[in-house]
Amino acid sequence: MGNRLSKIYTRTGDDGSTGLGDGSRVPKEDPRVEAYGTVDEANSAIGVVLSVAALPPAIARCLTEVQHDLFDLGGELCIPGHRMIEAVQVDRLETELDGFNEALPPLKEFILPGGGSAAAACHVARAVCRRAERRCWSLARIENVSPEVLKYLNRLSDLLFVLARVLARHEQGSEVVWRRTKK
Repeated sequence: MGNRLSKIYTRTGDDGSTGLGDGSRVPKEDPRVEAYGTVDEANSAIGVVLSVAALPPAIARCLTEVQHDLFDLGGELCIPGHRMIEAVQVDRLETELDGFNEALPPLKEFILPGGGSAAAACHVARAVCRRAERRCWSLARIENVSPEVLKYLNRLSDLLFVLARVLARHEQGSEVVWRRTKK
């Protein structure tokens, strides 16, 4: 294992810079920092989902695995040129997505976020994941980002949407169909 964090504050960021995993320093608002910082937010939002209620074991297992992947993904983004996310992880998300979606009724309308506390938390995690994907695409426009990172985040937001639907049913909640405002 790498360095242990025995001292949490270093004061090195007091000048508005932060250190990347390769030792270089960049401004705290650097697109790379924005990307991995938002991935960290997504991971934290998934942690909230895991803590809200007693989840079905398959969902808890899936989301815990995702948290490990997101930690790796953030590490990949933090170290320019480093690769940790592979196609097999994207494939695993697709398999999970197909499995959870299979039992759901088909969607014919848009639904509003909600359906129960865990379902609502899952919708928040989905929205944060979409933002992380956008931040990674912004970074990819100016620096090299692995295609697997971008695919992973795209599939993950889809998975979180499906899991929110599953959790709404698990919590005996309901999906509220979007009602278009008439003009």
